[in-house]
Amino acid sequence: MEGSSNSAHFLAAFLILFAFHFNSISAAGPAARKDNTEFIRTSCGTTIYPRLCFTSLSAHANVIQTSPRLLADTALSVTLSTARSTSSVMSNLLLSHGLKPREVVAMKDCVEELSDSVDQLRKAMGEMNQIKGSNFGLIMNDIQTWVSAALTYEDTCTDGFAGNTMDGKLKKAVRTRIVKIAHMTSNALALINSYASFHN
Repeated sequence: MEGSSNSAHFLAAFLILFAFHFNSISAAGPAARKDNTEFIRTSCGTTIYPRLCFTSLSAHANVIQTSPRLLADTALSVTLSTARSTSSVMSNLLLSHGLKPREVVAMKDCVEELSDSVDQLRKAMGEMNQIKGSNFGLIMNDIQTWVSAALTYEDTCTDGFAGNTMDGKLKKAVRTRIVKIAHMTSNALALINSYASFHN
C-alpha cells in the first residue's frame, strides 16, 4: 500500500511539473514569436523598401528568431528563390507569340541578365554557409560584391523596359516582377551589410 501511495504521489508531482512546464512553453511561445517579428520589422526599417522586406521575411520569423546572421541568410535565400522563379517566368514569356521585334530584344537581354543575377545570388548564398570567425571579412566582401552585381543586372533589365520598348499589360507585368526582385535584392544587401557591421 505504501509503495502504491508513493507511486501515486510521484505521479501527481510529475503531472504538476509537466503541466507547469507546458504552460511555461505555451506562455513563452507567443511572446517569443512577437519578439522575433518585431526584430524583423525593426531590421527591415533600415532598408530602402521596409514593407516588402517585412512581408517577404515575417513568415520565417521562427527560423530567423533575433539573429542578424539568420536574417541576412534568409533574406538572401528568399531573394534567390524569387529571382529563379522570375527568371523562369521571363523565359516562358520570351516564347510568347505576337511579341514585337524590340520586345523580343528587350526580353532576351533581360533573361540573360536575370540568369547572371541568379548566378551571383547563388554564389553569395553558398558563401554564406562557409562563414567562420577567421575568414569572415574576406567572405563577406565576396558576398557583398556578388549581391551588388546581382542588383546591377536586375536594374539593367528594368532599364530595358523603360520608355516605349514594350506596350500595355506585358510591359507592366514584366516591370512589376523585375522591380520586385530588384527591391528584394536591395533589401537583402542592406541586411547583409548590417550583419557585416554588427559582426565587426
